[in-house]
This record gives sequence, C-alpha cells and structure tokens, in this order.
Amino acid sequence: MALPTLSKADLIALSETDVTQPIPKESIFAALATPPFLYIPGTFNTRDLGLLPLTTTPPSNNLNNGQSRRKVGIRPGLIYRSGGFFPNGGFNDAAKTQLATQLGIKKIFDIRSVREHSHAPDPKIPGVKNIWIGAEATEKEATVNLADFLEGKGEQGYVKMYMDVLAGYKDVIGALLRSILETPEEPQPILFHCTAGRDRTGVVAGLLLSLAGVSEEDVEMDWMLSRIGTEMAREQLLGFAMKGAGVSSMESAGFGNLVSLRRECWAAFVREVKRVYGGWEGYVRGELGLGVGEVERIGKVLRGE
Repeated sequence: MALPTLSKADLIALSETDVTQPIPKESIFAALATPPFLYIPGTFNTRDLGLLPLTTTPPSNNLNNGQSRRKVGIRPGLIYRSGGFFPNGGFNDAAKTQLATQLGIKKIFDIRSVREHSHAPDPKIPGVKNIWIGAEATEKEATVNLADFLEGKGEQGYVKMYMDVLAGYKDVIGALLRSILETPEEPQPILFHCTAGRDRTGVVAGLLLSLAGVSEEDVEMDWMLSRIGTEMAREQLLGFAMKGAGVSSMESAGFGNLVSLRRECWAAFVREVKRVYGGWEGYVRGELGLGVGEVERIGKVLRGE
C-alpha cells in the first residue's frame, strides 16, 4: 500500500516545525514519500532537485513581442542532493545499485572537510566516480562561533557561515559545475552531499537552482525542506551541532538560531551574495572563473534545453 503524499503547502508548513520538537511519524513518513524526497537506505535528506515543486508561472500570452518563455527548473533525474552515507545505517549493495542503476548517477561530489572525508570517505560504487577536493587552507571545519548567532534570528551567523562555504569549497563547486558541461548533449546524473545535507549542500543546491532560473521563493523552499529531510537523524545532528558549537546544552544563547532553519536567514545570505558578487552568476564568473557563455550553457543543460 502506497504511503499518502503531501501538497506543496503541506511540505512548507511541515518545514517550519521547531527543530527542538520531533515531527509526528505519520507526517514525516508522508513527507518523505513526497517528491522531491527519495528513499535510499543508509542516506537521509536525499532529493531530486528536478522534482522540487515550483511556483506556477503566468501564462505565456503575458509575454511581450510574442517571446516564448524560457524553461525554468532543473530537469528531473539529473541533479541529486543528500546527506552522508552510512554503511552501518543500511547503505548496502542494494542501495549502491539503486544509486548507480536506478538513478543512473555517474559522479558523487563530496563537499566535506579534510577531517570529515578522512574519517568516513565515500563508499566505492561500481560505475560511479567519487570526487573530493581538499582545501585545507580555506575550508571550514564544522565549528561555529555562537556569538555570530545571538542577534535576531541568527542572520549574521548564517551569512558568515554560508559565505565561508562559497569561498572555502569553491574548488569542488567549480568542478561540479564544469562537469555539467562535459557531456551537454547527454548530461550525466550527479549527486552532491556534505554530512547533514543541509548547509554546504543547501548552498550548492541554491546555486544550481538559481542558475536554472528557479525563483528565489522556490530556492528558499528547497533550503527549508532540510528540516524535513534531516528529521530521521535529528537527535544525532543536534548532538553534532552542540559539539561543533562547544556547548553542553541546547539552551545556550544562540544555539537555537544555529540549528533552526528560518527564511530570514537564507534571504540575508542571498542579499550578501548579491552585495559581494552581484548575484549567483557573478560568483560563478568572478570566483570560479567560468565565462558568460559557460554559465549560459550550464543553465541550458540544467533545464534540459
């Protein structure tokens, strides 16, 4: 018997659940059975970015001069995002086959630090290339300064943390984008992940969705969906965050802002991307060194044009 699925409005409402409170089992099971979520044993927060429910756009007859509207969004079955892989948590040969055969994934990009990667390198999967680029001089370990998260809803802390992601992991982000251009006529499905599949993965997902023309509202929704996607590992991740923040209590000042996902924080980060780089495309051209034509081709490949 198939599990019931949820509407876009239901997913949005569920994504706003306080992280200190568990999501009811019946709700989380229904949510994880709803696109863009995918079930792969031994992973969590796994999604097909091409199945993100997008805001309905106005009819094409509203366009000027008879212009056709450009496609918006990532084609399904091309770009996947996830948390880490856990062999002891069920990531077995069947799960590997699901990734390589059913989803057709050809490359996995690991957006983790030297220490994280060394402690738990990605599993070897026949037919899949693992890509990890260490950057010890610039990458940030999973440690934070709670003082950055004290004011408001933690906007300052998120801006700092996510701008560090763009700077510290630019080599692997650039490699991911260039891989999209390698076979534009027959693009190869890829998956990217960090540890929780929330912050570093969320930043890269926001970049890709934006290059595919997705609205800021829908990109923000993708980021918020990590509240749902991480639920099954919520307690472990809260413990991981406490260790990274150097605190022994979830009541510590600023900790609630650090572990919560709030729209205001993502919006503040996007404003900073615009201020510093002139937007996502400006980051790709100025920081990653891709040309205007390459950025345009990446967008077309993502959209399936």
